[in-house]
Amino acid sequence: MSEAFDIAETLDVKGASCPMPVVKTKQAIDDLTEGSVLEVIATDSGSMSDIKGWAEGTNGVALLEQVDEGDVYKHYVEKTA
Repeated sequence: MSEAFDIAETLDVKGASCPMPVVKTKQAIDDLTEGSVLEVIATDSGSMSDIKGWAEGTNGVALLEQVDEGDVYKHYVEKTA
C-alpha cells in the first residue's frame, strides 16, 4: 500500500461524489512535479472506476494502485510528465 510509494501530497475528497474526485485529482496532479505521487482518499465507490478511467485516458499520469478499504477508497496516482 502507501508504504511502497513516496507520497508527495494527500488529497482528501471524502464525501464528494462524481465527478468531483476526478476533478480535484486532476487539479492536484497539475500542481505536482514529474515523478510525484498523489494519494487520493475518497468515500465514493464510483471513484474506483472514475479515477482508473481518467488515468488510463490521460497522458502524463499513471495509476499505481487502488485500495478498497470497504467505505474508504485510496488511489495512488503518479505524475509521469
